[in-house]
Amino acid sequence: MKDITLKEIATTLGISITTVSKALKNYPDVSEKTKNAVKELAQNLNYTPNSFAVNLRTKESKTIGLIIPEVSHHFFSNIIKAIIDEAEKNGYLVIILQSNETLELEKKQVELLINKRVDGILMSLSNESNNDNHIQEIIKRKIPLVMFDKIAKLAKCSKVIIDDQKAGFEATQHLIDNGCKKIAHIRGPLNPQNSIDRYLGYKKALEKNNIPFDSKLVYACEKVNFEEGYEYAKQLFEEHPDVDGIFAITDLVAVGVLAYCNEQKINIPTDVKIIGFSNWFMSQVITPKLSTVEQPSHEMGKEAFNLLLEEMISRKEDKECNPKIIELPTEIIIRKSSIAN
Repeated sequence: MKDITLKEIATTLGISITTVSKALKNYPDVSEKTKNAVKELAQNLNYTPNSFAVNLRTKESKTIGLIIPEVSHHFFSNIIKAIIDEAEKNGYLVIILQSNETLELEKKQVELLINKRVDGILMSLSNESNNDNHIQEIIKRKIPLVMFDKIAKLAKCSKVIIDDQKAGFEATQHLIDNGCKKIAHIRGPLNPQNSIDRYLGYKKALEKNNIPFDSKLVYACEKVNFEEGYEYAKQLFEEHPDVDGIFAITDLVAVGVLAYCNEQKINIPTDVKIIGFSNWFMSQVITPKLSTVEQPSHEMGKEAFNLLLEEMISRKEDKECNPKIIELPTEIIIRKSSIAN
């Protein structure tokens, strides 16, 4: 069935296309009788406005793109909800795409969003991504871009972040303050900036407290999941049975560590103290409850959208908009996994 046009409605009623358009928009200079006739015929013919034509006139699509590494992750699901809530308040639809932590898929998704003529793009980079050509293409086309969580430091765009290095330092310092002297770090992949910064924070805390850094106590995840946490805990205790503290890159990895320790009857926190990162809901329901770094996911999503909105409005009005960086605070949430009774 072909789409009904304004011209067909105008021809049927014997009025101009302009009058039909005004009637559908409730212009006051069109009589109520004409408005009713136009709306009734439009409804009967299942008329819908041509969104592409509207977009060409207004120079906006009222859609934004959101690219994240993983939809199912608790942290990102909270961000998605916050972004959708803010977008709906402001009349925008959100196209949500998952990169599955791969650069090639992320590139295809950026190309898709550019071709869809979205008004702006929100991104948390995949583990394989950095300041690559597809990021530069967004910036070159002057499409408003806001990165959050996993970012490229050199990309000339706005960002919403936390101080991952400071948070990694504080997490490690918390273990040291509670008596740990041999602390392992199960980190993320080597490329993402947040993984690098949390690792650097871990090293700085050791240095500040005169604890020698041992690279053999650092294990790098690829998928950053429960299974890797479990397997690295197994390897860690086989290689270093006297380890007394573990800082994990995320709560999901930390839960894998906890599961192994519980299975092997390794007492937490007496034998080993553990801290995670992100304050995932699971951290409060496992035994023992997991100490963690509170990462403000909902606030991050809200700030990212509103920063993007500001830039989309500026672009529509042909105003210059310089990139901004918003840094959100973190907090250590102390639970049973890192403190003795």
